[in-house]
Amino acid sequence: MKILVTGGAGYIGSVTVEQLVHTGAEVVVFDNLSLGHRAAVHPDATLVVGDLADRAAIDDVLATTKPDAVMHFAARSQVGESMREPFRYIGDNVTCGLNLIESMVEHGIGRFILSSTAALFGEPQTIPIDENERIVPGSPYGESKHMLERILAWTDKVHGMRYAALRYFNAAGASEQRGEHHDPETHLIPLVLQVAQGKREAITVFGDDYPTRDGTCIRDYIHIIDLAQAHILALGALDEGSRVYNLGNGEGFSVMEVIETARTVTGHPIPHTMGERRPGDPAALTADSRKIRAELQWTPRFPKLHDIVDSAWRWHQAFPSGYPE
Repeated sequence: MKILVTGGAGYIGSVTVEQLVHTGAEVVVFDNLSLGHRAAVHPDATLVVGDLADRAAIDDVLATTKPDAVMHFAARSQVGESMREPFRYIGDNVTCGLNLIESMVEHGIGRFILSSTAALFGEPQTIPIDENERIVPGSPYGESKHMLERILAWTDKVHGMRYAALRYFNAAGASEQRGEHHDPETHLIPLVLQVAQGKREAITVFGDDYPTRDGTCIRDYIHIIDLAQAHILALGALDEGSRVYNLGNGEGFSVMEVIETARTVTGHPIPHTMGERRPGDPAALTADSRKIRAELQWTPRFPKLHDIVDSAWRWHQAFPSGYPE
């Protein structure tokens, strides 16, 4: 099977490409390298540098490579930034996604995997969050993904394109060769590990008075390899129809639990300071993944926080400056 992966030079995309290559798939990566890294692309995959804003470039890569399916990771994905630049986020994510979907229809490519988000659920009524939770995006980023899910639903109804939308919270950890390298970095685990690396003096904890077991926010962290495997399983199930899944570890971890685990893994004291709550931060967010576990027999191989942090730490030690540019 030949698969086109948009955003395949980014964090989640590159690890999914790696796992696809391990299955024997032929993989083509389409990435503009604005946020991704050329060195993150698996050597057995073909990299095509191009932009989803350029419809002609999409038409060309689909006509030339003739993939059987597309996995779509390319997107702007920072919730906070989307609140400051809502038109940019909604405009770029929706327009680029629509360019891709429309081109796929014209080229007769009928299978699509969307890297969606749990940011669809800005104010969940029930936690853990399952697929029946009402969708009320809490940010323009979440809204852009919701729009793409609706576009896909209509594309299936009108054109018969089968799709899976995978909604997940915090991807974390690393494979041996591929890990998390953002500039600037905004995610908790790599930020904590930067303290252990000596790149920052301390980590700031935003609020310790939440109604949680230790007063700090609880979030759902899922190992990047487990996440990649879910995408592969979902692709294999599309012959039976389109589907939507919420993806999570099955257990939430608090900010202080992440810091304490990193202290254990790294042997570094990792100083922390207390800051004020950030506006809009819910006390706890976790996903209910029973549907994908039951339907696709997806089972996380690395559910323990220690294993997630340890894999990230080993990657950061092997690549202390991240990917070479």
